[in-house]
Amino acid sequence: MKKTLFAIAIAVAALAGLHWATTRSRAESAQNATAAVGTTPIVAVTKVTREDLDKTVMIPAEFRPYAEVVLHSKVSGFVDRMNVDFGDKVKEGELLATLEVPELRDELTNALAAEEKANVDYTNAHLIYTRLLAVNQTHPNLVAEQDLDTAGASDGSAAAAIAAAKADVQKFETLAAYTKIFAPFDGVITHRYADPGALIQAGTASDTQSLPLVRISNNYLLRLDFPVDVNYVRDITAGEPVNVSIESLDKTWDGTISRFTRDVNDDTRTMTAEIEVPNPNLEIVPGMYASVKLNVEKRPKALTIPVQAVVAGSTPMVYVVDNENQIKEEPVQLGIETPDNYEVLSGLKEGEMVVVGDRSELQNGEKVQAKLTELSMLAAH
Repeated sequence: MKKTLFAIAIAVAALAGLHWATTRSRAESAQNATAAVGTTPIVAVTKVTREDLDKTVMIPAEFRPYAEVVLHSKVSGFVDRMNVDFGDKVKEGELLATLEVPELRDELTNALAAEEKANVDYTNAHLIYTRLLAVNQTHPNLVAEQDLDTAGASDGSAAAAIAAAKADVQKFETLAAYTKIFAPFDGVITHRYADPGALIQAGTASDTQSLPLVRISNNYLLRLDFPVDVNYVRDITAGEPVNVSIESLDKTWDGTISRFTRDVNDDTRTMTAEIEVPNPNLEIVPGMYASVKLNVEKRPKALTIPVQAVVAGSTPMVYVVDNENQIKEEPVQLGIETPDNYEVLSGLKEGEMVVVGDRSELQNGEKVQAKLTELSMLAAH
């Protein structure tokens, strides 16, 4: 009986030892497999893709009135009334100032009197001529031919005198109309140069020799001018979208290029472009500065990689994960740079995988596990 129990004990011990050995072997195998996996780095990668790229530049700009003119008088005289002052809003056709020209008023009165006399003279001369004609028709040879010719000449001279008198009246009426200064367009009076009683010289000979009355600016529609570098002139077209911001007003909006000079300034090597900006509430004042965001160097369907994929240096490099999951250092030629991407001119093909994560421990030819990663997720980490 004792021998039997001893044999059973030996058998149980043997089975326990076998189970322990098997379990340990499996654990060691799992540990070895885990260790093998652990030696293969996991790297974040993204695909080389094609995208529409462009470069954004910020250009300082300045507002100016859409139209601005300094108003002079076309006749000499004294300022009788000034109806506006600087800062006043005016409408097209509104009376701004009136001049007093006494001698012009007298000349107009004389011209009107001369016109009236010419009308009377013509009436008398024409009456005599028509009567002589009537007598000559009913009683031929009763009126001398010379008398008819003289009466006809007088009639014609009287008619010409009327025309001359009318012309003089129109001239002086026109000059009299110049004593009233009207607004040529809707706008704002931005400067007042003269006060009532001031002598104003006619501004027909030279503006520098005559005192102007007011300056009026159309501030309801503004011009926003900005200089475009000569390198970007080829990218400028009418209707091109832009973004405008005014820091002092905390105001931003989208607009379009209205026109450009098509001429590069030799001194600054820039071309002026312009945006029309409606300003119905006069919130923007000419002379204010703005910033224009312009997209240039457009590259449609360009081969692109994220900026995180590039290793900076004299020759830009990227780490490519090939079909056998090995790291390959590849030199690349880059084009334009945007905040997020580079344009690739050579060195890569569409669809290739490039490393965008940490590259400090990677070696050329090293085996890795590629993990396709969203760049937004990478930035979050």
